[in-house]
Amino acid sequence: MASEPTAKGVNARLVKVWMTWGTQFLPFADVASPELPLARLLRLSLIQVSVGMSLVLLVGTLNRVMIVELGVPATLVGIMLALPLLAAPFRALIGHKSDTHKSALGWRRVPYIYLGTMVQFGGLAIMPFALLVLAGAQEAYDERVWLGQPAAALAFLLVGAGIHTTQTVGLALATDLTKPEQQPNVVGLMYVMLLAGSIIASLFFGWALEDFSQGRLIQVIQGSAVITIILNFTALWKQEARIPHYMRTEPAAPEPTFRESWDLFVGKEKTLLRLIAVGLGTLAFSMSDIVLEPYGGEVLKLGVGTTTLLSAIMAFGSLMGFAYASYILSLGADPFRMASLGAVIGLPAYGLIIMAAGSDTPELFTLGVLLAGIGTGLFGHGTLTATMMLAPTGQIGIAMGAWGAVQATSQGIGATIGGIIRDVAQGWDVALGVAPKAGGYVLIFGLEVALMLATLAAMWPLLGRDTRD
Repeated sequence: MASEPTAKGVNARLVKVWMTWGTQFLPFADVASPELPLARLLRLSLIQVSVGMSLVLLVGTLNRVMIVELGVPATLVGIMLALPLLAAPFRALIGHKSDTHKSALGWRRVPYIYLGTMVQFGGLAIMPFALLVLAGAQEAYDERVWLGQPAAALAFLLVGAGIHTTQTVGLALATDLTKPEQQPNVVGLMYVMLLAGSIIASLFFGWALEDFSQGRLIQVIQGSAVITIILNFTALWKQEARIPHYMRTEPAAPEPTFRESWDLFVGKEKTLLRLIAVGLGTLAFSMSDIVLEPYGGEVLKLGVGTTTLLSAIMAFGSLMGFAYASYILSLGADPFRMASLGAVIGLPAYGLIIMAAGSDTPELFTLGVLLAGIGTGLFGHGTLTATMMLAPTGQIGIAMGAWGAVQATSQGIGATIGGIIRDVAQGWDVALGVAPKAGGYVLIFGLEVALMLATLAAMWPLLGRDTRD
């Protein structure tokens, strides 16, 4: 009995610490309200967890497995991973449709998230078999290539389309549920959960594929498909309020067309220049996405489990950058100064990764990957916050879609270029004066450094005064 008051006192102190320090250092911690408790927001963020899991699987794990274990050429891997960019430009249209959708059930966002989830599930369900057929066809150079390539392409395209749809509309739904002044913080929470999902998935995939086999690969990918369904359906349960029936049937003013909404969005000052800066910076950070793990395995001689952990390190660095950016931006800092800081950090990050090739020091590689993650988080948060700040009233969906479309398209282009360069420059080791098999990789990392400098140049006209001054 004597311990009960003590326990209550400890609990009271913990609550006081959370209320004092949690809201100060976690800018999204004070978003919750009696109408929207934190538990409900965290449940909604499970959509981002499923997106992070799929992104790690595609960009982090499968590219290493396809190139090293299955022997698929890096150029073909880059093209496969770039296929989702075919759906990326439609993110703005998807966001607009979810802004204006009229459903017989009274929902705007939910139908699109359900559709995206099922498309993503379908792609993951057929992906492992398509990859195994593709790998066998490449090894034997037989007629199976005509089945493996289209099937693998369809799988990647479906997963990408599902990710684009659920992420765009999920973020729009999250902002719908909160007050306008708190929407950037909610987006911060959503992306922190995406990074958390990436870290957890990286650790799990690394453990599950430590002893690689084709059967284990099938289990991991199809298990991810089932988990995606469970997470997204749980996230949506009783989240979006249904529009009353009488409001669905009475005449309403015509909604603006996509062209009208787009013209209103890009008509804001320097919006197109901002989107160009987003594209350049994303290209700079993403060109090495599909070659980091093969670089670790082929040049630095690291195992599958170890290189898969690189995705967790990258995600952890992004989480650090995103948390710092959330705190500073909540104080009124210029978001493009924050994005520029991310590009500045990217310069030494890829410099360290290049140095690791000839130093036989994997620690340099790990530190470079961590810094690259921090730079990615700072850059992503800064540009997303700037985009949201300039979104016209009622256009959260199209603003999210435009930012996501540019980012995803740049990521796809970067993946394609990275795969092509890795294959074309594979024998340039002597000419570049680097370690054996490192020529193509070093060239990619060097181009990323040059793109970082181009990004800083594009950011310069966008820098404004710090609002804290």
